[in-house]
Amino acid sequence: MTNTDVLAVVSAVRSRQPLVHCITATVSMGIVADGLLAAGARPMMTETVHEAPAVTGLADALLVNLGTLSTDAMEGIPATVAAAVRDARPWVLDPTAIGTAPVRTPLARSLLRSRPSVVRGNASEVLALAGTGTGGRGADSTAGSLAAEDAAIQVAQETGGVVAVSGEVDLVVDTEGRAMVSHGTPLLTRVTGTGCLLGALTAACASVVIGRPRLAAVAASTWLGVAGELAAARAHGPGTFRVQLLDALDEVLR
Repeated sequence: MTNTDVLAVVSAVRSRQPLVHCITATVSMGIVADGLLAAGARPMMTETVHEAPAVTGLADALLVNLGTLSTDAMEGIPATVAAAVRDARPWVLDPTAIGTAPVRTPLARSLLRSRPSVVRGNASEVLALAGTGTGGRGADSTAGSLAAEDAAIQVAQETGGVVAVSGEVDLVVDTEGRAMVSHGTPLLTRVTGTGCLLGALTAACASVVIGRPRLAAVAASTWLGVAGELAAARAHGPGTFRVQLLDALDEVLR
């Protein structure tokens, strides 16, 4: 997998403008929607059981993020995932803040049976998903990405898909191997929703390289990481970084 491969994925997202149905955390909806638009994709967001499955039928990919799990989302997610699987849409599971949480943790584990194209989370979330950890501090990891490699491989074997573990170095594994992405900046951890945005960007990338989810995950991590570096060089702090990140997503790899 080369920089040329990554650039081809970025170019494909910009030219095809995939529609990504995002069931995501309430606190991150703004940056997820704006980030997808800046990248060249298009967002759609609804979580009710009455609408979400139908919307997924119109979308090119699905993101399921458990960040602020509502009653509507808890009821709508299983049916929405079933619709994505039925229509052979790529879908990404972001098991945000699982561990000891009594609702989202069993829900995340049950969703693995629907074989997500990519599971994207931090090390603590992936360890909890594999049953070898109890989670981090809320949505923050207490472990480095490489500490979750065995757990990531276990989850990948269960789903047959890809597991992307974000951290200082992003780790992407499947049953055939692994890749590492070293781009990024600590400022990405100081703005709410950048992890959610990475999940959405991964779904957008997966929609343009059907059957190559590892490439999609590497491309998304590279895209956001490089954009973060560009934004950090121009920002004065977390507030200006958020604005600069949206500009950089549009600018990067052009």
